[in-house]
Amino acid sequence: MPSSCKDIRTGLALCLQRSPCVLIDRHTPTECMENPELRKDLPEQCLARMRSYAQCRRGIFDMRKRFRGNGPLSTGVYDEEYERISKGQFDPTTELDKVSKLL
Repeated sequence: MPSSCKDIRTGLALCLQRSPCVLIDRHTPTECMENPELRKDLPEQCLARMRSYAQCRRGIFDMRKRFRGNGPLSTGVYDEEYERISKGQFDPTTELDKVSKLL
């Protein structure tokens, strides 16, 4: 069941990597999530993904979902894009354009 949250986690990681907190202010994604002052500047899409990831993780331990499952299994939607960004193979100008779409 932990793999049911994989796409949500990867989407959250990509959203945080593209947020102004990481790209412009040069904080780590963990700092942006944990610090309340930095979290209030995150785009609404990232905050929504944080909430959905927390609900997904909570659903792993929910005994009512043990037979039906927590949700759809990972489809690998963000895998290529996540690998590209985590290896540093991206163009900063296009990522900043994506940030402007998030805000």
